[in-house]
Amino acid sequence: MSTPLGPRPTGSMVIGPEPVRGTGEELRSADPRTGTDLEPGFPAASQEQIERACALAESAAAPFRAAGAERRAAFLDRVAELLDERREALVERAHAETALPLPRLNGEVGRTSGQLRLFATELRSGDWQGARIDPGQPGREPLPRPDIRQRRIGVGPVVVFGASNFPLAFSTAGGDTASALAAGCPVIVKAHPAHLGTAELVARAVGEAAVETGMPAGVFSQLVGAGHAIGSRLVGDPRIRAVGFTGSRAGGLALAAVAAARPVPIPVYAEMSSVNPVLLLPAALETRGAELGAAFAGSLTLGAGQFCTNPGVVLAVEGPALEAFISAAVEAVAADPGATMLTTGIAEHHRTAGDTLAGAEGVTELARGGIADSTASGSARLLSVDGARFAADPALQREAFGATSLVVRCADLAELTAAVESLEGQLTATVHADEADHGLAAELLPLLEERAGRILFNGWPTGVEVGHAMVHGGPFPATTDPRTTSVGTLAIERFLRPVAYQEVPAALLPPELRDDNPLDVRRRVDGESAQGPLGARGGTPESTR
Repeated sequence: MSTPLGPRPTGSMVIGPEPVRGTGEELRSADPRTGTDLEPGFPAASQEQIERACALAESAAAPFRAAGAERRAAFLDRVAELLDERREALVERAHAETALPLPRLNGEVGRTSGQLRLFATELRSGDWQGARIDPGQPGREPLPRPDIRQRRIGVGPVVVFGASNFPLAFSTAGGDTASALAAGCPVIVKAHPAHLGTAELVARAVGEAAVETGMPAGVFSQLVGAGHAIGSRLVGDPRIRAVGFTGSRAGGLALAAVAAARPVPIPVYAEMSSVNPVLLLPAALETRGAELGAAFAGSLTLGAGQFCTNPGVVLAVEGPALEAFISAAVEAVAADPGATMLTTGIAEHHRTAGDTLAGAEGVTELARGGIADSTASGSARLLSVDGARFAADPALQREAFGATSLVVRCADLAELTAAVESLEGQLTATVHADEADHGLAAELLPLLEERAGRILFNGWPTGVEVGHAMVHGGPFPATTDPRTTSVGTLAIERFLRPVAYQEVPAALLPPELRDDNPLDVRRRVDGESAQGPLGARGGTPESTR
């Protein structure tokens, strides 16, 4: 490998272990505050370079899977170390490309390295393999039972699309990449054009870590390209086995269509669209309406509303308590100075989507925030509509990515319930409830379970804890597959598939399925949780199989 360059972008991609310059059209990220193009330029990948990345990923798949959990964990740990070491350069470049605040970006570096270390820990636990053993019962009547053992293995090469709103935690080495690598799947990242320099710096760290820890060439690549052509080419390549995506509904559905049209279809795990409804139940609204209004505005405007989980809809019953909430929210939104959004395109879409929503029949604009002095300024907006109209018009649920939210004034609890029943699939649903509301909350919970991946009480949806129990997913259109999550250790399951081994000779079994359990992983034996050698719990020892 050539000598690693310094912590400044050079306009290169990464294909296998090598930094490579593209040969196509040159792309540049821009400073969203001024609209000024940033150096350097990034030439797009050629068809030959896309082909090489896919070929290398395919050749790396078997040896990477065979490398074992400990070696993959060491790889992830080393990526995390390099990112932490290069924090200053990463934050500097990400700030120039996104205008996100420095404290936010510093935290995002920590979240990114923390995710990598979390998956390394998960690998070492062995639980992710889901090992199961049904020992043979040769004397069973009327038919003997064969010895059957099961584990999960990586599906093969995965394509990951970097997200616009998280240049680190949901991009090059973000959650999709970390979980796919942990599963033993080579990854090809399609860098997001809004933060190409940040993507290159992170990709170099991943590539260096792969070399230092002896990973096979092709375990990681990152490509640059304009428009939809490169994404469609990657998703359509027969060597790719799964896709991770965070972005718009239109983008996710386009990739899902390409994947479904292949001769061998593959899963697309796309996080796409959510308005994250907030339910204000009567007792909570009565006791703390104004307090909730101010706190809601803070969640709405956080990060210029550019989180996947900003609250875009509020549902409550009409009355003085709701007016207290609205008054406080209006005051806070009107006082918001505005913020620079990630790109001029995102800012324009936010304005257009907000105008469309504000112009819908029955919708009233309650407040609008200030305008930041930048080319990508976004203004907070608060709108309202009655509950019956909201339930009848699906267009009122369309996400206006940014700090725009709609207060739904319901005539009574029946109309509130109908509004909840009309909701599309969501990443989150928030309930503010006092003890006196618990009976109503119990009635609404089954409805929310059907419509959201995460239900939270007496808090705000912005802020997604990375851990073992988190679900960042939900029914369509929040995601294309509600059975999984893109945050937390459960995310590894997207890129694994089960394999059963029937009457396989003991010497040929994977270590986690052998009777002596040399990796000491937890397993289900005859349906019961067990750890330690199989013989220790009365099963069939290897020597007698």
